[in-house]
Amino acid sequence: MNGQPASQSDYGAAALDLNVTKDLCAFMAAATFESMPEAAVHAGRRGVLDWIGCALAGSRHPTISKLLSVLEAVGSAPRATVLGRDMRLGLLEAPIANGQMGHVLDFDDTHMGGVVLHASSPILAALFALSERNPVTGKDFLLAYAAGFEAGVRTGQGAPAHHAGGWHLTGTLGSIAAGAAAGKLLGLDSQQLVHALGIAATQAAGMQQNRGTMCKSLHAGKAASSGLLAALLAQSGFDSSDEILEGKRGFCRIYSSVAKTDLILDRLGRRWEIARNGHKPYACGVVLHPTIDAMIALRAKVSAPDQVSAIELRVNPLAVSITGVADPGTGLKSKFSLTHTAAVAFLDRAAGIAQYTDERARAPEVVALREIVSVRTDEGLGRDQAWACVALRTGERYEYQVTHASGTVDNPMSDAALEGKFLANAVPLIGDERASRIRDSVWRLEQIEDVGSLLVQCA
Repeated sequence: MNGQPASQSDYGAAALDLNVTKDLCAFMAAATFESMPEAAVHAGRRGVLDWIGCALAGSRHPTISKLLSVLEAVGSAPRATVLGRDMRLGLLEAPIANGQMGHVLDFDDTHMGGVVLHASSPILAALFALSERNPVTGKDFLLAYAAGFEAGVRTGQGAPAHHAGGWHLTGTLGSIAAGAAAGKLLGLDSQQLVHALGIAATQAAGMQQNRGTMCKSLHAGKAASSGLLAALLAQSGFDSSDEILEGKRGFCRIYSSVAKTDLILDRLGRRWEIARNGHKPYACGVVLHPTIDAMIALRAKVSAPDQVSAIELRVNPLAVSITGVADPGTGLKSKFSLTHTAAVAFLDRAAGIAQYTDERARAPEVVALREIVSVRTDEGLGRDQAWACVALRTGERYEYQVTHASGTVDNPMSDAALEGKFLANAVPLIGDERASRIRDSVWRLEQIEDVGSLLVQCA
């Protein structure tokens, strides 16, 4: 027989000895609350406040009712709070529910630093469930939250073609983020964290094909549950590959056609990813936000919408690939429609929860206006940029260009605006008094001795 003798290096999962996963986990294991810069701590407070509001607002969505009916029927012993529902589920089922309700309205935060990741829904859904297993201080909670961002976002940066491959990053990277966060909250050592990442990554899933369906937000809930399970298994001695991120068959090489694993450790400890997070003023896909800003600005120049003859948009190509639904028939699908968003933002001068319901997606005046919206892609525009023009029957034309969309790192929501968003989301569900108590508790979260006391207010 012809052929060459096999060697260990021919083995598909042979060790590369790059130590990327180990070094990332060593950093996370050693990190303390005191090592976090104030910008990261404050970003954590903002993220917790924003996410609780989004989860409460999403808690009564029909999607959640369907999910809960199944989880309650098949779940384990009730040990963890379901937000906004006055009910409890098993330790692994509650994160599915809370993670999905945090993401179901597409109102939750989005990190755009080389990824498009809704990190808080999987991370916080896992951490809140774990906080009811044993008392957890606010400092430890915020540190674990930040660790989840480091793991999830940095893994995505090491797999730059991951999104282009059709994966929904909140499901895939979210599992890794939740595993790291839960592991940090459990006090896992460096090697145990390596195993937690490996167990979480091997469960990573979520497909973009499910945009506009109930499955899209399920990705966040499943990621939360998978990450929590990974951390608990690692704590019990369950192992995994030591090279789950950088390995020859590791996450960055099989989930992305291009791997840049050196970026995972780039400025580690000097650049905290949670401090580069973005928050949404609008309840839809983040790449739609510059278009919304433009349409609301143009509406101020037009007193009679029925005089509009055409709306022209120029957007980053990613906006079309993510939100190119031309004729949405449901509220969930309309969150991924440029034409619907342009039309409804112009008509209503808003893009909140009310603008993305089944009824608004089918409203005759919205349908009529979106039919005269034309879209062109422009690679010269950034992901947070857009140009729009409204033409009137009189021949007048009004143009507007957005340099940085509202809610992005370069044009962030203020603390006051974020607080206003939280109250608007929370008060209809739990009332002014409870919402105010939650708000005040979150702004001083590092002073709280038992995060479980905060959860009582959210039930």
